[in-house]
Amino acid sequence: LLRRRAALVSARTSLTQSWGNEASLKDAFNSFAKHFESLDLLIQKRLKTLVREAGLSEQVARCQAVEGIGFLTAVALVTAFIRGDFKRSDSFIAFLGMDLKVAESGQKSGRRCLTKRGCSEVRRLLHNAAMAASKTAAWKEVYEHYRNTGKATTQALVILSRKLARIAFALMKTQGEYMSKGGK
Repeated sequence: LLRRRAALVSARTSLTQSWGNEASLKDAFNSFAKHFESLDLLIQKRLKTLVREAGLSEQVARCQAVEGIGFLTAVALVTAFIRGDFKRSDSFIAFLGMDLKVAESGQKSGRRCLTKRGCSEVRRLLHNAAMAASKTAAWKEVYEHYRNTGKATTQALVILSRKLARIAFALMKTQGEYMSKGGK
C-alpha cells in the first residue's frame, strides 16, 4: 500500500508540474487533482485500519514519538522491522539499504555511497522525516553540526535519517518510550 501511494503521489506531482501553467484547463485539472487527494486519503485511512487490525498501533505510536517521524514513515519502519529478525541496528540499517558501501583496494580509497538494497520508498520517507526533523529544536543542532563540518545537505540528511532509523529500531526492539532531547 505504501508503494501504491508513492506511485500515486509521483503521478500527481508529475501531472501538477506539467499541467500547472495551462490556464485553459485549470478548472478541469483542479477537479482531477481533488480525486488524487481523495485517493491518497483513502489509502492512508486503509493503512490506519490495517495497522490497527495487525496490532501494530503501539509500535507506530512509539515511532511517531520521535521528532520528524510521521504516520507514513512510522508505518514503513514498523513493517520493515517485522519483516526480519534483527539482532542489531546495523542489520536493520542494512535491510533498509542505508548502509555505506566502501570502495577500497590497497592504496585506492574510493567514494562511499549507500547500498540502496532495501525498499526505496522507506528511504524516501526517512529522508523526508530527516528534513522535517532538521527543523525541530531537538535535531537542528545535530543537523547544523554536520553542515558546519563540511557535509553536503544530502549527506547531513542521510546521517540524520540513519539516526532516526536507529532510534526507531531501538524503540521497537526494547518496547520502550522515546525521551526527547528537547533541543539540547
